Amino acid sequence: MKKAGVLTLSDKGSRGQREDKSGELVQAILKGLGISVERYEIIPDETELIRSMLVSWTDEICLDLIITTGGTGLSDRDVTPEATLSVIDKRVPGMEEVMRSVSLQKTPHAMISRAVVGVRKRTLIINLPGSPKGATECLESVAPALTHALSKLGGDMSDCAS
Repeated sequence: MKKAGVLTLSDKGSRGQREDKSGELVQAILKGLGISVERYEIIPDETELIRSMLVSWTDEICLDLIITTGGTGLSDRDVTPEATLSVIDKRVPGMEEVMRSVSLQKTPHAMISRAVVGVRKRTLIINLPGSPKGATECLESVAPALTHALSKLGGDMSDCAS
C-alpha cells in the first residue's frame, strides 16, 4: 500500500482558529484510493517550515505521496509553490495543467492558482488550493493518473501501453 502525508498550510489553522476541512477531505479521498495516510500536520505559511517538512517526509519517512493544501494564491503569505519548487527535482506540468483546467470550468479565479506538482527522489508532491471545494476538485482531477504515477516512481519498469 502506498503511503501519503497531508500537509495543510494555514496560519489560522495552525493556531486552532480554523477547522481544517480541506485536509480532512483530502485524507478521505486518499483512503478511498487505497492510499494510507501516514502523516498529517497543520503548519503556518512559513517557507522554511514547509521546506523542512517536505524534505523530512520525503528523505526520512520515505512517503510515496505528499499532498499540500493551502498557500497557492497571490497573497504575501502564499508561499507553498516557492517552498515546493525549492525542494523538487522535476515538475509534473500535466497534473498542474489538469487541475487548473478543471478548476477553470468552475471559477475564473482558478487562473491565479500557482499550484505546483513535482517529484523529489521517489515522492510525488502535489499542491492543492486551501478551499475544501478547490482541494477536492483538484485532487479528484489527477486521481485517475495517481496510481500509475506512484507505481512508476516506485520503480515499476513495465511498459505504459498495453
